[in-house]
Amino acid sequence: MNNYVAFQTPNLVWDSTIAIYLFLLGISAGSTLLAVLYKRSHKLTNPSESWIIRSTAIMAPGATIIGLTLLIFHLARPWTFWYLMFNYQFDSVMSMGVMLFQVFMAILFIWLAIIFKNLIANLLERFIPSLRFVVNLIGIAEKFVNLIELFLLFLSVALGAYTGFLLSALISYPMLNNPVLPILFLASGTSSGIAALLIAILVVGKVSTHSDEVHFLHKFETPTVLIEILLLFAFFVGLYFGGGQKTLAAVNALTGFWGSVFWIGVVLVGILFPLMANQLATHSLKHRKGFMLLLATAGLVGVLCLRYFILYAGQLTIA
Repeated sequence: MNNYVAFQTPNLVWDSTIAIYLFLLGISAGSTLLAVLYKRSHKLTNPSESWIIRSTAIMAPGATIIGLTLLIFHLARPWTFWYLMFNYQFDSVMSMGVMLFQVFMAILFIWLAIIFKNLIANLLERFIPSLRFVVNLIGIAEKFVNLIELFLLFLSVALGAYTGFLLSALISYPMLNNPVLPILFLASGTSSGIAALLIAILVVGKVSTHSDEVHFLHKFETPTVLIEILLLFAFFVGLYFGGGQKTLAAVNALTGFWGSVFWIGVVLVGILFPLMANQLATHSLKHRKGFMLLLATAGLVGVLCLRYFILYAGQLTIA
């Protein structure tokens, strides 16, 4: 039996703040990835009217800013955060992450400015006419929209995987120092992006459950969950048969309090319940808003539990 108190393990380096930070970055990366794919695959005449893109315009930068704010206040000296923003250390995963966020946010805002160019032009003309030259700059950027979107897709994938690389940098913890972790976090981040977008477009956008946007997001749900299952299987099989402290790390993680979080929160609530419900539900039930929101919420809860589980259970055993 594990001799530890949940959230207060003896070897704890990173705590709840980091788990929430990783969860928010996953939503940001996942929603951006899906929004760009939706725009590119549907050749939208007026993408600013898409609720997937509208939701991403708020959700992606919002989640990243909140996550970075949490990280800043988690520092021992929060007032020195500006040093991290402009002094890069190429041998530091954290520093490379900060640089990735900055590039991601810059390209994301340029892409959103192109999409909402008419809205920006109207607002500037009405409130700050002296800045109307910004619209001309957006027009120049618009000529390179294809390259911008391809780069944004790459950055979204990189940001989703980075959340796993960040934890794998803790090399003294066998469970976290795992090559599968970045891919697992990318998949689960995409899953959280799907869930968050479904909730946003159904609740805020009041989009029909039979709409093309809902159908587009549904296409990614089951494949993403199946990929998560395979990655979790590969993660723990590799860990268990790694021998020594790796085997001990797998046993410690999958038993006790954090084992319960994994089996109940991640596997049962986050994976099996949505997967089985989608397979067993009737056609009419599948298209009910309440049913969709329930499954999306379960998916988000599962991803959040996964972040907490990996972070805390991963720090139970040292090499």
